[in-house]
Amino acid sequence: MVKRVKDIRKSLGLNQTEFAKHLGLTQTAYSMIENGNRPLSDKYIKVICSEFGVNENWIRTGLGEIFSSSPYEKEFMNVFENLTTESQDYLLKMAKELLNTQEKLLKSKESK
Repeated sequence: MVKRVKDIRKSLGLNQTEFAKHLGLTQTAYSMIENGNRPLSDKYIKVICSEFGVNENWIRTGLGEIFSSSPYEKEFMNVFENLTTESQDYLLKMAKELLNTQEKLLKSKESK
């Protein structure tokens, strides 16, 4: 499990200090967990899963996908939830336009 925690941290591009802050730990305390000198408690497993969208089954067993969803999905949803209804409508329309543009570009590349 220790290796999987380190893999999560690295895949998120965080150093030990940054990752530890998300968990409410000091860098030293987190380092002890990552080096196997201190157990990773259920509390911190839950925090990691909640904070970073990590699949709890994966962190415990190594089975399945690392992330329950894209790491960007949580960030996007946090932004979206803090927008006014009007801004949410606008963002949704812009996202649909972006998707249409992407499809056109991909079709254009395929036909060449």
